[in-house]
Amino acid sequence: MSRAQAEGVIKTIIREIVQECAVKGQAVSETLVAFMVKAVVLDPRNEFNVDRTLTKQDVQKLEELCVGRLMEKCSPALDTIKMQVHFDMNYTSRREFIEEQHQLLQSRLSPMSREITDSRVKTREEVEALYRKIVEYVLLRSGTGSPSDDSTVREATAALQSVFPQPELGAFMSLMKRDKEQQLSELTMIVTGIRLFNKFSSKGGQGIDDLPSILNEALPVTSKGIENTLNVSQKLAWKYTALLEMLMDPDRRPGDCDVSPVLLKQALYNVRQHELFLKVILADVCLCAKQVEALQTKLESQVKLLQEMVHSRSAIPTAQVFPHFTSLAKLWSGLQDEMVLLSILDNTAVNLQPFLAAQSQIFSEAQLDELLGGSEVKTDEHRIIDSSGERINPSEIKTQEWLLPETTANFDKLLLQYNGVCGYTLVNKDGLLLPGNPSIGILKHKEKLYVFSSKDTALKFASSPDEFIAQVAEKAKRSPELIQLLELHQQFACVTPYSEMQSGEGFLVKPITKCDSSTQTEIHPVETNIVKSYEWNEWELRRKAIKLANLRTKVTHSVQTNLSHMRRDNSSQTFLPKDAACQSKGDGETNVPKPQVYLAGLRQQKSGHFMKTNLTRSINE
Repeated sequence: MSRAQAEGVIKTIIREIVQECAVKGQAVSETLVAFMVKAVVLDPRNEFNVDRTLTKQDVQKLEELCVGRLMEKCSPALDTIKMQVHFDMNYTSRREFIEEQHQLLQSRLSPMSREITDSRVKTREEVEALYRKIVEYVLLRSGTGSPSDDSTVREATAALQSVFPQPELGAFMSLMKRDKEQQLSELTMIVTGIRLFNKFSSKGGQGIDDLPSILNEALPVTSKGIENTLNVSQKLAWKYTALLEMLMDPDRRPGDCDVSPVLLKQALYNVRQHELFLKVILADVCLCAKQVEALQTKLESQVKLLQEMVHSRSAIPTAQVFPHFTSLAKLWSGLQDEMVLLSILDNTAVNLQPFLAAQSQIFSEAQLDELLGGSEVKTDEHRIIDSSGERINPSEIKTQEWLLPETTANFDKLLLQYNGVCGYTLVNKDGLLLPGNPSIGILKHKEKLYVFSSKDTALKFASSPDEFIAQVAEKAKRSPELIQLLELHQQFACVTPYSEMQSGEGFLVKPITKCDSSTQTEIHPVETNIVKSYEWNEWELRRKAIKLANLRTKVTHSVQTNLSHMRRDNSSQTFLPKDAACQSKGDGETNVPKPQVYLAGLRQQKSGHFMKTNLTRSINE
């Protein structure tokens, strides 16, 4: 059967199981059904052979077994599997949580953004409507107020007009769509920063929640609530462990503790899985608290810097102040992300509680105390303290490698197999989960690390580790909730984590465990370190020395032939003409005296005689 055919068969099986459960009044997800199908096939008690194609009778038997398991009432084992599926389908890393929230916000605002960038306004009314739409977009994108609040809208409009006046809409409309989207994002950050600055300066900030105060109140409450729930689950796990130890005690009298060991183990696995998930959530809450503290410190320093900048000068260039407003808005956005993340983590922890219903109905707290009587209930810490005096001597088993606290760096951060549970106790005591003590010594076998509850169990496990590892896998096949609880996905290649599982994924097709790969390393990654004149061969150095010595007595000649002429690279240089002037003649001038003659005796002379006098100046004068 090909892979495509196998996947088609599995999808059909899953679909039929989901429908049959729905008919019987039980709604189940395809992810849960897919894992249950794999768990039923792996269980050796069901006698399925994964190396051959399922017959019609096998398919019918598989569907009946899966429906029977999924329809069980008051089953701690089924509740544990449901809890694992729910957690892995709803929990992810901090970064992915925040990215999902940003993508969700962007998808919700994408129609409004598209309406703004694609609009073609012409009249004055359309321009004003578009400007109001931009203000509404800024408020929704920043999460700093409701567009239905008039005072918030007025304040946001005033802040936007100081940055982006309405007459500039014409230039905005002429931009490309991508540039418009970028400018909208920048305007949102700047306007948000201005409003936040006004809020911290007690001059505005209408509609903006006091996130620092809200987070400072919510973080301790959330952390305390998760810690209280964690303590309850841990106490239940300690009591179930003590009861199982009583049942396995060879010296106990018959009838002292009349209770099903199978149900006790299922209840133990249920509360241990709940404890593990709560520890993961609590670690994220603590990280969230540290992040909030760092963001608040940066926010206070940024506001103080802006206040000093604004109060000291009457006018500030936008190129200097706008980046600070943008930084302020980014810090506030970080606080908003932490607020959303804290809410998601709190809801995730609360939603795990219903999956403890089965074990709480079977074993009430009063019933557990009655079964225990006056027996001592050891905590995990007490068990580690009791075994802290034991220490592995590597010389006792030289064939195995042991890691000890004093000889290993980052000893407390090592990734341990089985989530830190003692593998020997799990096999030897029929599925009992006891925490291992790393200070005894960590066994390193095939690049994997194992811890144990005592020195004796460590030595016995180290004597034949492969055998015990195989027996742990067999225990997990009979109790499939252990696959997730002990993180045995690598041993069960056909069982993937729920978060990575797709409905219909084939379990009849063997996984590919080998692939062709190649790597290449550069000989000289840094070119500057290469010495071009370096020679390792002594004879090559001698040859170069003789060549240089012979050159001293040689003369260089050059010849040009008919075939090679006109093939030389010639170059010439010309100088541009410079501006010059010359004069061929000179301009000259002369001045002659003006003739002046005076006649005397022209008046009152009856005789008619007069006297002529020449007053002209000499030319040589």
